[in-house]
Amino acid sequence: MIDLFVASVLQDNLALALFLGMCTFLAVSNRIETALGLGIAVLAVQAVTVPVNYLILTYLLDEGAWAWAGLPDVDLRFLKFISFIGVIAGMVQILEMTLDRYVPRLYRALGIFLPLITVNCAILGGSLFMAERQYNFGQSVVYGIGSGLGWALAIAGLAALRERMKTAHIPDGLQGLGMAFIVAGLMSLGFSSFAGMALP
Repeated sequence: MIDLFVASVLQDNLALALFLGMCTFLAVSNRIETALGLGIAVLAVQAVTVPVNYLILTYLLDEGAWAWAGLPDVDLRFLKFISFIGVIAGMVQILEMTLDRYVPRLYRALGIFLPLITVNCAILGGSLFMAERQYNFGQSVVYGIGSGLGWALAIAGLAALRERMKTAHIPDGLQGLGMAFIVAGLMSLGFSSFAGMALP
């Protein structure tokens, strides 16, 4: 389980190794406070939706899941995408209402990007990787937390670097998003150094 956690945070980082969720990753990484808020939101959504989607896939959609009801040949795996997206949308809605009620400043700072977590490919990618790699429930919990934490660390790191670069001398043609792409690429190279790493 520790190997899976480390791999999901570092080696298979959703943002910097698999390049998922790059739209919000680049758009919200201007300020460290907003990036941390979104990172924690992604972590919370991943930690809940990956295990819940495992339960739905295993006990409702997989072939033979309905054997207890006398329907052993029913295979509903074709509903995987829509059910995963439904769970993600429900979780994001709950998160949005919670932030609006208890942390309104962060809710306003995230703005349109909070509802966009629903269609963030990193969130859906976590559940799809869980299904493709056939993780069990414990592994899906670890992978959900690890992949969310990895994405949160990546966006927080990029935001810290972008805030630091505001005082640096950057050529006119590279200011803004151009430099963000270069820094994200360099961070990706750094994270790729963890590939093939094995714990003792």
